[in-house]
Amino acid sequence: MSEKILKHLFIFFRGVAMGTADIIPGVSGGTIALITGIYEKLISSIKSINPAILKFAYKEGIAAAWKKINGNFLLVLFSGILVSIFSLAKVISWLMENHKLLVWAFFFGLIAASAIYIWKKINGHKLISLLFLIIGAAISYYITIATPSTTPESLGFTFFAGLIAICAMILPGISGSFILLLMGKYEYILNAVNELKIEVLAVFAAGCIVGIISFANIISWLFKKLPNITLGLLTGFMIGSLNKLWPWKQVIETRINSKGEIIPLIEKSVSPFYYQQIENSDPLILSVILVSFSGFILVFLIEYLATRKFDKIK
Repeated sequence: MSEKILKHLFIFFRGVAMGTADIIPGVSGGTIALITGIYEKLISSIKSINPAILKFAYKEGIAAAWKKINGNFLLVLFSGILVSIFSLAKVISWLMENHKLLVWAFFFGLIAASAIYIWKKINGHKLISLLFLIIGAAISYYITIATPSTTPESLGFTFFAGLIAICAMILPGISGSFILLLMGKYEYILNAVNELKIEVLAVFAAGCIVGIISFANIISWLFKKLPNITLGLLTGFMIGSLNKLWPWKQVIETRINSKGEIIPLIEKSVSPFYYQQIENSDPLILSVILVSFSGFILVFLIEYLATRKFDKIK
């Protein structure tokens, strides 16, 4: 297998990992991009897609413009994301329904390690970064306890939901799928994916495209001008999101979904022992700890692999 094909495979599977993360409310595909070493390249590539690229393509040719926006990188990465979303949506839904404690445990460990990983990237004096870490954690924690709303299913609002959610999806520590949940559109979009409702998906995708191109410029500027503050804020976002990923939850309020099923609406984190009392079921403490630890270790394994010679695809 040639080196070029191998590199594209690594990019593709990073896209698969990002898509899988984006399906889970509480996990961000941006986090996966960051810990796998492609985040800044992703933002830079998306940022280069602007009206000026059309003028460049006219003068220099389509091939030159494609290279300027890292077209191959974006195509392979987003192919992985789409394959993951369309092929794994039902699998993730099944896992969340039948093994939710272990799913939450894995991502809890993953995000906890990611917060440590990002904090380590801050250079120099960390006091100001610590301040923004606290701010980010407070914002993210508030989002995890906010009450989901009921919103219209019009195509206009679907476009708006895509615009807002994609900004969160590429922002490490903020879950785009959880933002959709708060906007009352998570189940609606997930059903559209499972049932291939082309009109809904096309409008949602259009909102995502507009949002990601616009937001990439802001993120790129922040990383360039305020790197330590930005990393501190992102670390805080991840720490605050751990409340959503805590495996043991008490259901405070429920709702009936489109299939007539009763599902949780508002939850709060509780101890595994209290969980056992209220749910009358095994809290799987040992299994949760082991799975959470595997997610934690995976981050540093990914970091190690990303520094190997065969994986220099930044």
